[in-house]
Amino acid sequence: MQQIQWNWLKGGLILGAVFLLAVILVKPIGVSTQFVIFDGIVWNMFSDDVVQVDENSTSGFSSKNAYLDKNGGKYAENIENPWNYGFIFVLAMIGGGVLSVVLQKPKVSKEDKAAPKVFRESGHGNRYLVAFIGGVLVLYGARLAGGCTSGHMMSGMMQTSLSGYLFAAGVFGAGIPVAIFFYRKSAKGAQ
Repeated sequence: MQQIQWNWLKGGLILGAVFLLAVILVKPIGVSTQFVIFDGIVWNMFSDDVVQVDENSTSGFSSKNAYLDKNGGKYAENIENPWNYGFIFVLAMIGGGVLSVVLQKPKVSKEDKAAPKVFRESGHGNRYLVAFIGGVLVLYGARLAGGCTSGHMMSGMMQTSLSGYLFAAGVFGAGIPVAIFFYRKSAKGAQ
């Protein structure tokens, strides 16, 4: 069965419109901070001194952990009160992914769920391991740069941020050679 997908232009325009609306109506989109907040929530469940009420802080909270205490204890506040825009946005992304799978017609084959055809033909073993390692590297690099992939590339470029353009250049500058390396076997077979 032929899968029906939006072409890149339609998808890109819709994604751009959603990002623009988010920037105008709420704030720029970025989600990697929510992983830090989630880690803090778990840590706070096992330790009573991760977050403290602090009337001298701009957020009303502080943390002994310097990272969680930055920006006037903003991260500490989000750990104590996680139901904020960012946390709800992450939950909505997960829900949107589930909804897209449920509504998708025709359904994706079991083989394509395990790994897309182009990946299966590349002969590079476990897709989940490769995707996990790639995701960790991208997330680490983005956090090292003080943001996340969506915050730097998508929202950052939309706001004409130099760091957004530099991050995008780095992602594509590294990603294209890696993709060529991983998929060269399947590309040769297609000729």
